[in-house]
Amino acid sequence: MGGTSGVPALDELTFKIVSVTNSAQLQGVITDWGGVLTTPILTTVQAWVEADGIDWDSYRTVMRAWVFDAYGPGASQNPVHSLERGECSGAEFEQMLAARLLRTDGGVVTAEGLLQRMFAASARVPAMYDMIRAVRGAGFRTALLSNSWGCDEYPRADFPGLFDAVVISGECGMRKPEQAIFLHAAKSLGLEPEQCVFIDDIEANVAAAAACGMTGVHHTEAAQTAAALRDLLGVPLDGPDPSPEPGRPNRQDW
Repeated sequence: MGGTSGVPALDELTFKIVSVTNSAQLQGVITDWGGVLTTPILTTVQAWVEADGIDWDSYRTVMRAWVFDAYGPGASQNPVHSLERGECSGAEFEQMLAARLLRTDGGVVTAEGLLQRMFAASARVPAMYDMIRAVRGAGFRTALLSNSWGCDEYPRADFPGLFDAVVISGECGMRKPEQAIFLHAAKSLGLEPEQCVFIDDIEANVAAAAACGMTGVHHTEAAQTAAALRDLLGVPLDGPDPSPEPGRPNRQDW
């Protein structure tokens, strides 16, 4: 079994931003959580893989198949769907994933607490927090729309200062990129989809939001997302550090 040397370096990955504009007056901003208001998912996963001695190839093989099925065209039911909709518990998902993973030392992957360990290195991005606060301070309504991997990974004490509404997949039984959850998020703000900007690091979710009538912004790093919102909303935002963060792949590169 190979080590973790096959984990791709972040500076080898590219990023881009995609905006799909509409002519309605924008009144709300809906944002994803992991990989948008936190450090990139790949960064977090790499830290866990290294710390737990997980064989990267075994992780990549399992997760690429599951995530592609979850977000790709013609998506079929798999453990990611069930976890994100709250149809299986975090403990059940941990058992399924651990059984398919290998360790570099040949040992057994511990299932208990796997999700907590997987996201332990996730950290808030202050520039994104500041941007959401600035948008809200300018009079726009804000909401969180997140596909949850257990519902316990969020710093919920932060939410009242950031969001007017919170939609978490495991709590509402819907998940991105299903149309219903985007409509539900807009309704939670008292807005039509055409009045909302949606920010996500997964292109499939941005495309799905745009298909519902929202303006979609594909997030790659804080400075570009802030610039996109400044252009879309027509309000000055305190710019984050203009130096780019490491490139972010979409989650099919987990």
